[in-house]
Amino acid sequence: MTHNADLAALVPRMQGARVLCVGDVMLDRFVYGHVDRISPEAPIPVLSIERDISMLGGAGNVVRNLVGLGAHAEFVSVVGKDAAGREVMELVGGLDSVDSHLLSESKRETTIKTRYVAGSQQLLRADRETIAEISPATSDDVVRIVASALDEAGVLVLSDYAKGVLTPAATEALIAAARNAKKPVVVDPKGLDFARYKGATLLTPNRRELSDAVQASAGTNEEVTKACRKLLKLCAAEAVLCTRGADGMSLVTANSVNHLPAVAREVFDVSGAGDTVVATVAAALAAGLSLLEAAELATVASAIVVGKVGTAVAYSDDLVRELHHEDLATSERKLVSLDQAVDEVAKWRHQGLRIGFTNGCFDLLHPGHVSLMAQARAACDRLVVGLNSDASVKRLKGEGRPVQGEAARAAVLSSLATVDLVVIFNEDTPLAVIEALRPEVLVKGADYKLDEVVGGDLVRGWGGRVLLAELAAGHSTTATIKRMAAK
Repeated sequence: MTHNADLAALVPRMQGARVLCVGDVMLDRFVYGHVDRISPEAPIPVLSIERDISMLGGAGNVVRNLVGLGAHAEFVSVVGKDAAGREVMELVGGLDSVDSHLLSESKRETTIKTRYVAGSQQLLRADRETIAEISPATSDDVVRIVASALDEAGVLVLSDYAKGVLTPAATEALIAAARNAKKPVVVDPKGLDFARYKGATLLTPNRRELSDAVQASAGTNEEVTKACRKLLKLCAAEAVLCTRGADGMSLVTANSVNHLPAVAREVFDVSGAGDTVVATVAAALAAGLSLLEAAELATVASAIVVGKVGTAVAYSDDLVRELHHEDLATSERKLVSLDQAVDEVAKWRHQGLRIGFTNGCFDLLHPGHVSLMAQARAACDRLVVGLNSDASVKRLKGEGRPVQGEAARAAVLSSLATVDLVVIFNEDTPLAVIEALRPEVLVKGADYKLDEVVGGDLVRGWGGRVLLAELAAGHSTTATIKRMAAK
């Protein structure tokens, strides 16, 4: 097994790795609310909806994870000529480092999976979809596009959700084209007939899929190994990576067996964890890592996403932090990117916690700042602090500021017990951060008026409140700097 520090050193190699992904894209919708009563019409809960979000699912979630890991993705899929299809196209178009080829069919309905969630409990999932093979003409287009893109790709991923994009003929042709181009093929399989994936480099079934495919038990390590070896022969594959939930993963080749233990994490949502495994393995292989190194990184990545809410993404920073978590100081763990903060806030909100937000330059932290943080934290369950970057402070305060760099200011803020996360932003105002986090409480000092607080109208609009914290008299960073300069 590879040491954690050595694995962490491999993560940057995935930056810019090129992965070609083909498969069934879908729209994952999450409708969140609370339940206070039972319907008088039937013995079912009444969900009072508070918010809903939509994100890419299926093969689209594989692409989201690839982008999160810093890889470059080329994405080929098929949607319907409907509103959901247009939304999928917009979401894909909003991703960085993605070249997309989304074909459409008028008789096809874009898959939508809608999950209704109250508190931490999923009440219902409703699916709207067409389960039918794409037309022969569209299938030919898919194969043609992939064949022309293989030269630039490091790995081909087939993300099969059995909705009809990966027809048997197309699957056979895609694997053959990749083999001719000497590119590895990673398959996330579905169904009972895995023989259709013959010639793939790596198959990534979960335990149930493996058991069903070879009609054998896959409970113990020995049973999993035997089942994987049977699948290797059936598909003429080089390796099988079986995901086993709390039991971790098993990587089996003709000559080796590695049972990788799961990384201990509190599980919030397993949605999309398989997509994360596929994306991590593919990005790692495209970066030139070994199969075992790719599987070890995938084990860590899957642990990260099940600790988030919804069809979540494991970012490259997440991987490094997880691998180094025993070595990182608490303050370093609190400093996160906006994407990481969004994930963490979603998890807190899933637990029923109220999110607070405040912001500032916090150059030379003084007792007034400490008092502000204490008042802000008392008004919420978790406090996120937005910190102006050095460039932002310079624009706002002028030459000579900040006195302390953003890393130092973030470290000092993170050392406060009242602060739960710190997010550095480069804009002049934290409006984009507020829009992304949607805090229930927005806090600023009482030297502001309510209508002057940036984002205040947004927070009040979604039912939150703006709090003007009392100022501790006699404390000012500007005044302190002037006194220092006068001496």
